[in-house]
Amino acid sequence: MLNRAEDHTKEMDEIKTKLVIIHRDIKNLMENTNQQYLDLILANSKKDFINALNGYMGQDIQNGLEKGMIDNCEMKEECKQIFSAFLHKNAGLINQDNIPEESIMENKFELTKIKEEAPFKKCEICFEEVNNLFKKQINLMRSMCIYSAPEEKKQDICSICEETIVKNILEPLSNRQRLQILKAMASETKTFSILSGITGLKGGNLLFHLQKLLDKDIIIQRHERGDYMLTDKGYKLLVVLSEIHVLLDGK
Repeated sequence: MLNRAEDHTKEMDEIKTKLVIIHRDIKNLMENTNQQYLDLILANSKKDFINALNGYMGQDIQNGLEKGMIDNCEMKEECKQIFSAFLHKNAGLINQDNIPEESIMENKFELTKIKEEAPFKKCEICFEEVNNLFKKQINLMRSMCIYSAPEEKKQDICSICEETIVKNILEPLSNRQRLQILKAMASETKTFSILSGITGLKGGNLLFHLQKLLDKDIIIQRHERGDYMLTDKGYKLLVVLSEIHVLLDGK
């Protein structure tokens, strides 16, 4: 009788153990299933949110350009298409989880290049609206925490070497003709004669300014008596200058 009771207790203990194991396995399965389901919901929600945001930004671009651009201009529709394409391209960056600073800088530089080709003084009004829409998009990206603006990045200002900055950047760039040279090379190489025509400098005077840029590795000459072109350093400095110009223009 005692043996049967012991056997019964042993069986009950085994059943309880199995139930605990089964309960644990079911719990784990439910937790994993719920997590996968939650991940799926979050992914779909994010997709829906991005789609809705794209729709909103597209409508904002259309409304902003329609209201902010000059009406009595024969180039309004042509410029509107250019501005719309630029703004939609920039807005498309919100599909990324993390927007690199280089992407924003390139778009700012592109906007500056577009503005340089503006034919009329009244174009300033239209570009002001485009710039405002562009800034609005940047602020939205910042609020979504997918873009960290340069001014938000912590930098050790005290570590800046004044002598190096002045000697290698500020002095070479602190000249109108040298800036003209850099701008001319932004998209393609330039010959000595073309640079002479752009700057109005001839012979030794032009060579003096070219040498200043060559010495600081801002431009290079492809071969002896060959075309001049920007180095990677020169291009990055030009992008920084365009960023400064956009900031000043926005005030």
